[in-house]
Amino acid sequence: MRRIEWQAATVEQITVETPRVKSFSLRPSRWHPFRAGQHYDIRLTAPDGYQAQRSYSIASAPENQGVLDFTIELIPDGEISPFFHQVVEIGDQIEIRGPIGGPFTWSVADGGPLLLIGGGSGIVPLMSMLRHRREAAESPDRPDTALLYSSRTMADVIYRRELDEMPAPEETISIHHTLTRGAPPGWRGYSRRVDAEMIAEVADLLGSVGVAYICGPDGFVETVADLLVARGVTPESIHTERFGPSGPQA
Repeated sequence: MRRIEWQAATVEQITVETPRVKSFSLRPSRWHPFRAGQHYDIRLTAPDGYQAQRSYSIASAPENQGVLDFTIELIPDGEISPFFHQVVEIGDQIEIRGPIGGPFTWSVADGGPLLLIGGGSGIVPLMSMLRHRREAAESPDRPDTALLYSSRTMADVIYRRELDEMPAPEETISIHHTLTRGAPPGWRGYSRRVDAEMIAEVADLLGSVGVAYICGPDGFVETVADLLVARGVTPESIHTERFGPSGPQA
C-alpha cells in the first residue's frame, strides 16, 4: 500500500462559484490517480509554526490528470477557508496529502442506476462523480443517473452553469434542484426541504435505485438516508459522506 505523504501543490486557477464559494485548481508535484468521491487533506503552517489541517473533497474528474480541483465554502470563523478566500493567489504553493477515502467512491464500472443527493457544498464529491460519468461518454456501462441538489437560494447553487448544461436530449441523466429559502419568479423546480415525495419523484425517473450517494450536513444526510431506506433502497446500496468539524469538507 502506498504511503500517503505531504507534498506541495501549486495554485493554477481560482474560480468564483457563488458569493461564498470558490474553486481552486492545484497542480501537485506528484500525481496520484484517484476515484471520484475521494478527498485530500490540506495543511497550512503559520510563521510561528502553528498548523491547521482540514479535509476537502476532490471536485474534478479522475480523468483530468495533473490538476486537482477543490471547491471551498467560506466559513468566517474557520481556520482554512478564510485563508483560501482572502489570501491565496495563483502561483502560491499549498501542502496537500492524498487521495484518501474508499467507501464513498464511484466509477462507471460500479454501475447503477445512480442516484446522487447533495445539500449545499455537499455537491462537491458528487460533482466529481458526474464529471467522471461525462468523461466516460464512450463507455457502454454509463448508467442512468439523477441528481437531487438542495440549496438555500439560486445564488447559492454551486456549479450552476455546468449543471444546467450537463443534460442533453439523448442523455440518461436528469438534474433536479430544490431551493429552501426562496425561489425566483417563474421557478419550476422544488422549493422546500428534501422529503419523501420529492425523493420518490426523482427516483421514479430511474425506474429503480441501484446505488445512492448522499453528501451534506449531518442532519441532511441522516434524513435522506432514512427516507431512502423507507422507500425500499437497501442500506448496503446507500453511501454517505458528512462534512463538518470532524469530517471531509465537501
